[in-house]
Amino acid sequence: MAEEKATSAAPAAPATQTGAQAPRRDGRGPRGPRPQFAPEEKQFDERIVHIDRVARVVKGGRRFRFRALVVVGDRKGKVGIGSAKGADVTAAVSKATEAAKKHFIKAILYKGTLPHEVEAKVSGAHILIMPAAPGTGLIAGGVVRTILEVAGVSDILSKSLGSSNKTNIAYATIEALQSLQPSQNWVTTKLAASKKTDKKPVAKAKKEEE
Repeated sequence: MAEEKATSAAPAAPATQTGAQAPRRDGRGPRGPRPQFAPEEKQFDERIVHIDRVARVVKGGRRFRFRALVVVGDRKGKVGIGSAKGADVTAAVSKATEAAKKHFIKAILYKGTLPHEVEAKVSGAHILIMPAAPGTGLIAGGVVRTILEVAGVSDILSKSLGSSNKTNIAYATIEALQSLQPSQNWVTTKLAASKKTDKKPVAKAKKEEE
């Protein structure tokens, strides 16, 4: 009887918990499901155009660094370029990206192309960009293609007439996009004729007064 009482008095083993509410081994409470974070959509399209290694001569020899050229745009006419140096590639790219975001320009687009032909020169680089019909695509190469694609241009014709330096070509392309004019600022034959007719009565009135 004593043995039976001892066995009956022994506490029963606790039931094991399964699933997400099972206790952790370190005693910090139940382990729940891990939170899932949705990936953030990038507001701007960032492209690395060119990375070059540059050297600076100092007393002890040469000191090497990296120079990055980055293009940033929102594919809606807003685009900027930046160039910066850093001790490594990552530092140079981050600095160039920040510089590009501080120097945005707003390009005037018309149905996926440019409203008119435009030309620009920076140092030895000479860029000619012409509008194209829908379906033509980006007929451009290298840096010009990257900048126009990030800016949101889908149909274009372009030609590089000068130096092949990528930095100068990039700044020439930006200057060309910045010099675009909306249709209300165009000088057409009808507008010029109206200006001439407006000037004639003024001249006649002055002669009559004299």
